[in-house]
Amino acid sequence: MARRSQTQDLFDTELAEMPPELRWREWMGRVEAVIFASPEPVGREVLARVVGRDCSIDLLIDDIRAELRGRPYELVSVAGGWQHRTKKTFALTIRTATGLGAHADKALSQSESLVLLCIGYFQPITRAELGQVLGKAVSRDTIGHLRKLGFIAAGPRSPQPGAPYTYVTTSAFLSRFGFETLRDLPDFEMLEDAGLLSKDRLLAGDGLSLLPVANGAGTADQVDLAGAFVDDE
Repeated sequence: MARRSQTQDLFDTELAEMPPELRWREWMGRVEAVIFASPEPVGREVLARVVGRDCSIDLLIDDIRAELRGRPYELVSVAGGWQHRTKKTFALTIRTATGLGAHADKALSQSESLVLLCIGYFQPITRAELGQVLGKAVSRDTIGHLRKLGFIAAGPRSPQPGAPYTYVTTSAFLSRFGFETLRDLPDFEMLEDAGLLSKDRLLAGDGLSLLPVANGAGTADQVDLAGAFVDDE
């Protein structure tokens, strides 16, 4: 602990002796290096350790993103932090070169993707309640596989008789599917009211054709949310 504290004392975050433009460039380089070196999304509190106290992390991120325009990778906001990711338009290129998707080790079956979809919307939810939503029992193996992949975790015990465990999604779920927070999921009730979500189609295992209403854009572009939960990269 003492060694770490000494290292922090020797590390110059303020760079007060540098001209403002060079100081900003150095902070940009530090932030991008930390994000590049991390296998997981990097949060604001981590990045704040390598820049000045009055430095705006958001403005640094904006400038880094501007410099990455035209590159095959980008800086994305996921799971409460930032991460370098290859642009989706290059998914086929990567698969052709390597024979593997970016997340081949975390591919989901159709039934697993539907269970994960329901947990995402209805968490915290018990296994029995998942069965009621889907119209059929959800196996322990399915829950176990989703937990092994890190997409779900045990939540608070339900007040029901026997106090069964509930399940909730994790930061790995947000990171894998490109959500910054759960608020980025399209509004469920709005989709039902608009006729864009059908329980019959859900139980049949069909993909759900959903409008991206989470950001209020209201565009006509449609995304297959259930399909997004099945690995296709």
